[in-house]
Amino acid sequence: MANISKTLKYTAMGLAGVVAILVGWSFIEPRIYYTETETAVIPDLPLSWRGKQIAQLSDFQIGLWGDNPDTARRAVDELIEVKPAAVLISGDFIYHATPNPEPTIEKAVNIVRPLVEAGIPTYAVLGNHDYGMSDKKAKPKIELANRLETALESAGIRVLNNQAVQMQLPGSNEPLYLVGVDSLWANRDNVQQALSDVPGGSPRIAMIHNPDSFEKFPANTAPLAVAGHTHGGQVRLPNSPQWSWLRFTQQDKVYADGWAKGYGKPGNNLYVNVGIGMSIAPIRLFCPPEVTFFTLESK
Repeated sequence: MANISKTLKYTAMGLAGVVAILVGWSFIEPRIYYTETETAVIPDLPLSWRGKQIAQLSDFQIGLWGDNPDTARRAVDELIEVKPAAVLISGDFIYHATPNPEPTIEKAVNIVRPLVEAGIPTYAVLGNHDYGMSDKKAKPKIELANRLETALESAGIRVLNNQAVQMQLPGSNEPLYLVGVDSLWANRDNVQQALSDVPGGSPRIAMIHNPDSFEKFPANTAPLAVAGHTHGGQVRLPNSPQWSWLRFTQQDKVYADGWAKGYGKPGNNLYVNVGIGMSIAPIRLFCPPEVTFFTLESK
């Protein structure tokens, strides 16, 4: 009996030690970002764009207690060193920015301003937190989003509101279209309006914040779409992006990490970046922040 009690005691102590280590690591992991490299196939991609890299950042969540702007800054430093053809930022620059949003907005914009200063074309869409929405039932704060958009545009970052723009390389007149879709939770995502700016058959990339907006793209209109929003589940089992707290708490059709295989209409492909920042609590476990590079190829 004494041996059993001793065994249970040491087992409990061991489990408590493991839990303590995991909790401690969950506060450290957000400060360590990983670089993901992917290949994206774009039909009819112009010759000048083949082999070029597009980078994605997402979900800084500046304003959360214990946020990690230094991680975002280090990621931006890497982008400046690599100098991709363009950088796409898929929303949620800020977290809770009211009642006085200006310092939080300024902090977020200053993180990405060096990209423009380095001559890298930088584009963005807004996410639900940029509208002050922590849940779907909240009323979007349009004025807050407008302030953020104005600050980003003033820094040289193009914010896309259900519209498409031509991205062109220096010395080339071969465009690659970027389709940017506004926030789903704010009920402002209009995929058809965004696609109306793209001539039929033109090569394009799409950028959305919430992966659920991806379902609205007709077949063969988004050969590469990038999204954020999910934070990869933030806390999950090792190497198991579909087994996170999101799986049990969210009603969205959440794809937490990487390529969302089998999701969306034929000819469309979605990549979900796990982001830099966090929501609710400043922790990540087996889900480190991410910078993604896409090398563009053609069929």
